[in-house]
Amino acid sequence: MRTLDVAWNLYIKYGQLEEIKHYYGLLALYGLGQTAYEDGSREWADIFRTALGRYPDGIRHPNYNFACYKAGGNARSWAAMTGLAERGEAFLDEYAALTRDGCKGADGILCMPGMQQQRAIWIDTVAAVTPFMLFAGLTLGREEYIDFAAEQCFGMYEALLDRECGLLHQCRGFLEDAGRCSEDHWSRGNGWGYMGLAEMVKYLPENSPHRPKAEKYFLQLSENILRYQTKKGLWRQEMTEPLSWEESSGTAMFLYGLGGGIRLGLLQGEEYASAFRKGLEGLLKYCMDPDFSTERSCPGCLCPGEGEDRGTIAAYLTEKQPEKNEHHSFGAFMLALVEAHRNGIKEIVWSRREIG
Repeated sequence: MRTLDVAWNLYIKYGQLEEIKHYYGLLALYGLGQTAYEDGSREWADIFRTALGRYPDGIRHPNYNFACYKAGGNARSWAAMTGLAERGEAFLDEYAALTRDGCKGADGILCMPGMQQQRAIWIDTVAAVTPFMLFAGLTLGREEYIDFAAEQCFGMYEALLDRECGLLHQCRGFLEDAGRCSEDHWSRGNGWGYMGLAEMVKYLPENSPHRPKAEKYFLQLSENILRYQTKKGLWRQEMTEPLSWEESSGTAMFLYGLGGGIRLGLLQGEEYASAFRKGLEGLLKYCMDPDFSTERSCPGCLCPGEGEDRGTIAAYLTEKQPEKNEHHSFGAFMLALVEAHRNGIKEIVWSRREIG
């Protein structure tokens, strides 16, 4: 089957299961836009534009932490930048400004609304805000939006980096000691952070003052991510724990970032190319069914646990268990497949295998 057809069928499967909305639905919408763009299908592009057109007034919105979600998230500004959808510059500018002016702590990093004093931040923000603001800035010619995208990405990376292993913690400010980070090295959390860096190195202009740092952090995180890939090509829920279960949504996000880095020539050598192929094979073999159901994705997760256990590695392992057809998986899988297509993997064959 064509790789892009697999991505398309994942979107169809997701829509059969539930209404595609919330922030994880916006991830799938972003994946659909990229799938349609790469394929050149007018039908897929029309379906994408119709889905995007529900934002902001044609959908019953859940509560959002960032204004950009109400506009349609990364899909909105990316489609405007690439021409896949109408630019709507005034609309895009309005929501970029609202996002930029969101709730921040004293360090200037976007934080959980109502938790400014604790400077409560979480890495998921990077994937939500950095691409949206970057694409908006490029579309509108607004350098201050590009600056904001970079500041949020780099600030979050520096605040949550575990300098011993080079991976990212999910959050800071959610524990009794507000200055402490969660203990985890959660796969999808690192995937969120990696996605923001990947979009920076893919789309920042060559002469951007932010490019050197974006490439530096992207290369560092790429190298450290690679160290924890399992024999099956996947990454674990707690990436540093050999006994942890293998998790699919983070794996897919890593493949999206790795694929982009390989195409750009930033990730050179057979080590990266082999890891990408092995990861794609593992994702298809162990984490996706022939009916396009997904497997082994972590459910929603923000500093799990209670009392002394909150935010510990044990809590990330025991409070959360892998799920079938979990919301976050579909968009992440689609993006990984788009990068496989861009890297010349136009056809794929897979057979389901259980992880033993």
